[in-house]
Amino acid sequence: MSFIMMLVGKMCLAAIPAVGFALVFNVPVKALKYCALLGAIGYGTRTILMYYQFPLEWSTLLTTILIGSIGISWSRRFLAHPKVFTVAAVIPMFPGVFAYKAMIALVEISHKGYSPELLETLITYFLRASFIVGALSIGLSLPALWLYRRRPSV
Repeated sequence: MSFIMMLVGKMCLAAIPAVGFALVFNVPVKALKYCALLGAIGYGTRTILMYYQFPLEWSTLLTTILIGSIGISWSRRFLAHPKVFTVAAVIPMFPGVFAYKAMIALVEISHKGYSPELLETLITYFLRASFIVGALSIGLSLPALWLYRRRPSV
């Protein structure tokens, strides 16, 4: 029961940056609640997948595919572009902590000098952040490629 309560709390908190970035991107006021809902659904799905031992990068990819599919479905229903819903919804999943730790390691290498441990930290966190950002971009692109295809796939 505590996992469910933690999950609901994280989903509610993930809706806040989704709405904030939707406001920055000038999303119509009517669409803000859907951006918040999609951000919460995405963050909750990724948390559930990670709870069941999926790696963070794969959880992010699968979640953004789900977000992209729901965004396309909602765009047809509400006559809006899918990016209205999806771009703000993936913002809570950006790898800020990994990018921050990579930059800290880079600054420490610059300040203190080279050490194998700092280089390993830099490369590890940089690659994780890069893979997560790649999963976000590929995951948002795949549903549109699948659903808007005019020719048969085979």
